[in-house]
Amino acid sequence: MRKITTKIFAILFILTVSLSHAQAKKPTIMVVPSDVWCNKNGYMMEFNNQGTKVKIPDYKRAFQENADLLTVISKINGLMAERGFPLKNMESAIKTLESESAENAMLTSKSGAGVVESPVDKLKKVAKADIIMQLTWTLNTAGPKKSVNFTLQGLDSYTDKEIATATGTGAPSFSAELPVLLEESALAHIDNFNVSLQKHFDDMFENGREIIIRVKKFDSWTGDLEKEYDGKELSSVIEDWMAANSVKGRFSTSDATENMILFEQVRIPLYDTTGKAIDARGFAKSLQEFLKKAPYTIPNKLTMKGLGQAVIVLGEK
Repeated sequence: MRKITTKIFAILFILTVSLSHAQAKKPTIMVVPSDVWCNKNGYMMEFNNQGTKVKIPDYKRAFQENADLLTVISKINGLMAERGFPLKNMESAIKTLESESAENAMLTSKSGAGVVESPVDKLKKVAKADIIMQLTWTLNTAGPKKSVNFTLQGLDSYTDKEIATATGTGAPSFSAELPVLLEESALAHIDNFNVSLQKHFDDMFENGREIIIRVKKFDSWTGDLEKEYDGKELSSVIEDWMAANSVKGRFSTSDATENMILFEQVRIPLYDTTGKAIDARGFAKSLQEFLKKAPYTIPNKLTMKGLGQAVIVLGEK
């Protein structure tokens, strides 16, 4: 009887684990036209990045002027939704971004430290999608026949690392519309593409997502990262905090001087205890508060670049 009961509990446990896995959260995705497509179709603009002119896609104008863009993204959104992947609407995210109060393009301090956010970084912050899916397509015409070449790139929106890719060409057709041609081209590849997306998200769920944290100092602050507290340098104190608060203690100290320290591949939880998504700012906020308290009592400023990079500047607010 005891053996039967044990087997029943074992079966129930396996079923519970399987059900939990089946109900695991899927990554949120935002489909965007690629830089290549925007440049090819004339939807680019320039912005000033600390004195350097940088070309970026003009998504707003692309959505306002190109009817094919809306149609194609709607088709890809539909294919992803059918497979259970939650989607963020890019056009809505752009409107939300524009409705916010005026933002400073650059946050500066007495020391000149600062972070510039491009419009693309700001868009990512508003959308808060786990994965950006870049779409490039070309409509080919050979006599009366038409076909579509397409490329999908899945990018981690926190690190910009490519985590999945798919490319293909649909069969030529005499009469099919662009969305139909694209669907026919994508159907042979999209399931494998989604498997790669989910695999990456599962890894993040288990091991945390990657972010970058920089700690700098203002010129006006007399201290530095070599200043000792209870016999330990401040840089070592911060490293100990990172080890204690990152997922499984995983991070890399890429650079360190008396004036700055750079942490890359910092793994942070996807969600807090309330189920709210955590970004680099949310994680760095805890470090910011830690440094404000005794025995350090260091005033500091927290700035952001997109979702995945945070900078703490020591010495002032």
